[in-house]
Amino acid sequence: MKKLNIITLGCAKNVVDSERILAQLAYAGWKVVHNSDKLDADVVVINTCGFIGDAKEESINMILECAEARVRGDIKKLYVIGCLSQRYRDELRDEIPEVDEFFGVRDISEVVRELLGEWRHELDTERVLSTPNHYAYLKISEGCNWGCGYCAIPLIRGRHVSVPMEQLLEEAQVLARKGVKELIIIAQDTTYYGMDLYGERKLAELLRQLCTIDGIEWIRLHYAYPTSFPDDVIETMANEPKICKYLDIPFQHISDSQLRSMHRGIDKKGTYELIRRLRTAIPDIAIRTTLLVGYPGETDQDFAELLDFVREMRFERLGVFPYSEEEGTYSAENLTDDVPPEIKESRVDTIMEIQGNISLENNVNRVGRIERIIIDSKEGDYHIGRTQYDSPEVDQEILVKTAKKLKAGDFVTVRITAAEQYDLYAEPI
Repeated sequence: MKKLNIITLGCAKNVVDSERILAQLAYAGWKVVHNSDKLDADVVVINTCGFIGDAKEESINMILECAEARVRGDIKKLYVIGCLSQRYRDELRDEIPEVDEFFGVRDISEVVRELLGEWRHELDTERVLSTPNHYAYLKISEGCNWGCGYCAIPLIRGRHVSVPMEQLLEEAQVLARKGVKELIIIAQDTTYYGMDLYGERKLAELLRQLCTIDGIEWIRLHYAYPTSFPDDVIETMANEPKICKYLDIPFQHISDSQLRSMHRGIDKKGTYELIRRLRTAIPDIAIRTTLLVGYPGETDQDFAELLDFVREMRFERLGVFPYSEEEGTYSAENLTDDVPPEIKESRVDTIMEIQGNISLENNVNRVGRIERIIIDSKEGDYHIGRTQYDSPEVDQEILVKTAKKLKAGDFVTVRITAAEQYDLYAEPI
């Protein structure tokens, strides 16, 4: 039996692509593994990220490590796919000839055709999960039409292309039959779903249809774009009990001058109004956002506005990144990267210090609350779980110490007993 190891770097969208490749090979009789540290497979496929500098470096280092294994004969074939390969295929081919072939994000099926001779379309809704069996990502579209000033994703993944709703519902049903209880909806922009296929945004209808699938108990929405946020999505989130009271929505900044320069399509007033609408309709909502500091032209006043925004909004979840120039983007071609690196890092640290205090205060206020959580794993004496307000890998965890035998995927009702800055402790009731 031939063995394939696929190593996935970057975002959850890459995870879904890798799982689809694994399904094709598994159906053909291959032994498939995901992210194995043992570079001893007949074939290794590296699914790369090319979004920011650190991610590129990680991808290149992994390619070089596997290329050495290819030279030693530890692996027989080495393929590279994904965003880095899409963007720098010719350069990578010249620099790392040990790789058998490079494929981009728009032709991941080609690596399967290289190995099997065909991509079986009847398996389009099949995946070999690399996540724990109780949750999975559902990628509802590819690409993006927004063209934010700093972002290379449209250059890499192209314009927005929605997956037909009937295919997504079939895929979700397949996942439910495999034991998936939590669906995490992802795309570059989930709120734009359906515009290209149906002439209007259809995310709310898709969410309502997903809620009817037996076995699916939680549906979580990621990567929503704030501009023209659909009212019917807010209504659906408020009224459908299966939809987690959680939203991942990157605001990036609050200063009007920065938002204009970033080409975000929304201003400060519109941002505050959207957050008001969300929290009025869904009072218990946990909002996760990401911010970008050090973008060209960011002044001390711009940053002060951002700090006020963070303090006032008290986001339940927040991440912040320093700007890094990406060739081909609007900002790289038209603006000067004029904020020194040490200022960027200082601004990151300042925001995260404020957010750390907010997170601790929010968590302390939750002590004594009764929560329904899902168990993800067991580490030492603790079962590790999450509430509906926490997404796997990126958000905080609930640590439950109990003699009860709990397994991954179990839903448990607990009382929060103690709080730390980014973790909570609980006991079953």
